[in-house]
Order: sequence, then C-alpha cells, then structure tokens
Amino acid sequence: MARFSDLVLVGRVVKPQGRHGEVAVLPLSDRPDRFPKLRRAFVEAPGGEARELRVLRSWPHKGRFVLEIEGVSSIDDAEKLRGLELRIAEEELAVLPEGSYYHHQLKGLRVEDESGAEIGVVDEVMETGAETRVLVVHGPGGETLLPFASGFVKAVDLVHGRILASRPEYAGAD
Repeated sequence: MARFSDLVLVGRVVKPQGRHGEVAVLPLSDRPDRFPKLRRAFVEAPGGEARELRVLRSWPHKGRFVLEIEGVSSIDDAEKLRGLELRIAEEELAVLPEGSYYHHQLKGLRVEDESGAEIGVVDEVMETGAETRVLVVHGPGGETLLPFASGFVKAVDLVHGRILASRPEYAGAD
C-alpha cells in the first residue's frame, strides 16, 4: 500500500454536493482538465497510508468539480470526506516537456551557487501570476526568493536532488 505523503495533491473535498453522496472538489492542480477523466484518487487513511476512492463520474460545477464516488451514497457518507485531500500516483501525471517540472519535484531540492556553496533548500514554489514562478529557498542566509528562470536557474538535477543557480542580487546588497 502506498504512503499518502508519496502521492501528488490534485484537489480537496469542500463539501457534500447533492442528496446522493456526491462531493464538491476544489481542484488544486495545474491540470483541472484531469477531473472529468479521473477514475481513482486517494485520501489519507489511519497511519499515513493511502485509501483508494473509485470515481464513478465527475463533472464541472461553479469552478469546482462534483465527484460521484463508489460506496458514498448519502449526505452523511459524503460529509465524512469533507476537508480531505485527494491525491494521485505520480505515474498518473502527464509527462512534461524537457525543462519543465511539477512543483512537488522541486520542493526539497538543495540549491547551490556556481561555486557549490549552499543557498538552501526549496520550501515552496510560488505562482506569481506572471510567466515566471519563484522558488522560496530557506538556508543559512535566511529566505531567498529565486526566480525560476534561465537567468537564475542554471540546471535542475532531480537524480542528485539539487538545483544549480546564480545568487540573486538585491538592491542595497553589499
């Protein structure tokens, strides 16, 4: 059985929807189009294990998706799922073009400058609304905001768990 923490977050159950056990799900994915095709997802079970939910149907509704789940046939059944994260296996993600990465692949990577000195570890990937994402890196020098752009990020090495980057220079820095 898979560990829940090893799976990729794609949505959160917001509330029961309807009278027959359907649930409204807020998509937390860069690919909300995955929901109409979704046939299974996982929720966290006791002990950190993953429990599979079989999705019978899914349809869009007011910026969310409504899921009909096997074995969930009443409002009370659906209420038990409220607030739970829905995750999928990494193998079910679409393959990205070369040089593109999912957020979960970048989190936890060590960031080093060209000399091999540690800048820190990627704690978060921020979407700014602009084309370039920003890596929030925590390290010995505190928090560093690193634009995920070719001018700053020189290489991403998933195999060795590191990013080679230029240190951003801030106005007022010595």
